[in-house]
Amino acid sequence: MKFENITKTVSTVDSFLASRLRGEPRELYSAASYLIEHGGKRLRPYMVIKSCQIVGGNKKQAMAAAAAVEMVHNFTLVHDDIMDNDEMRHGVPTVHMRFGMPVGILAGDLLFSRAFETISNPYFGKTASIGLNLVSTLAKACTDVCEGQTLDINMAKSSKIPSEDQYIKMIEKKTSSLFVASCAMGAISADKNDADVKRLSTFGRNLGIAFQIIDDLIGVTGDPKITKKPVGNDIREGKKSLPILMAIKKASKQERRIILKAFGNHTASKTEVQKAVSTIAALGIESAIKHKALQHSNVAKKSISTYNGTAKNELLSLLDFVVERSL
Repeated sequence: MKFENITKTVSTVDSFLASRLRGEPRELYSAASYLIEHGGKRLRPYMVIKSCQIVGGNKKQAMAAAAAVEMVHNFTLVHDDIMDNDEMRHGVPTVHMRFGMPVGILAGDLLFSRAFETISNPYFGKTASIGLNLVSTLAKACTDVCEGQTLDINMAKSSKIPSEDQYIKMIEKKTSSLFVASCAMGAISADKNDADVKRLSTFGRNLGIAFQIIDDLIGVTGDPKITKKPVGNDIREGKKSLPILMAIKKASKQERRIILKAFGNHTASKTEVQKAVSTIAALGIESAIKHKALQHSNVAKKSISTYNGTAKNELLSLLDFVVERSL
């Protein structure tokens, strides 16, 4: 799986997105399209298109849903950056830093509302049921994202170390829900039945969980030259991700003391953070984390085993890429 393959598939989505994010006041629309123009992998639109094609649909049928999912994804990024007071994303200043807080909030709101306008407008008359199903599916995903974000905030505030089940529930809502919606909306766009939607939803759910598990592993032990993040950034930020939870659980008293000294400590020295990273790496949790991701990958593969063709192979390639990403 190469990002060039994704870029080639979604290039028309980018053009469609640009057409949907033009208007006045110009500053508002520039702010709304800012992150889209400055990067992003476009995994979700790609999954919409391939999920449509795997059940016999085509890119044109998937276009509105693919654009809407990417708009909602960027809406979450804009508001996440505001909540986290982040100053940079994709190597550029965040939307609220570039355009100011009021316009930043409005840009996120515009992306959210324009997404639903995009998937409701084309479907009237005989195809009204498709539009209604798309709106309902995306709305459910947005609700899940909000619930997952709140669970994440509550985890961060709590002094307790959450269980693995609590972590999975949180990422299933916060991250995986939009992957579920992407795959489901692809099948819905092709006007397929509930069985197809269910199978592809299962694929999206498990791909999304695997994606976040590996992403969190990269956040702890990844190479900063690849991740573009400081070593141990998630440790210093106190992010209660699965790798850190497993490390704390497995660590001896002395090892736990080293990890917790840097964990959530914004004033921790570079040496203290590096020592925590080395301690976690020495605990050998990497193979256990990858095994968890592979378990979800296998469920995802099984869910689309009844299909054949190029789109299936491309979705499986994406799944393998997600699990095997370089640290």
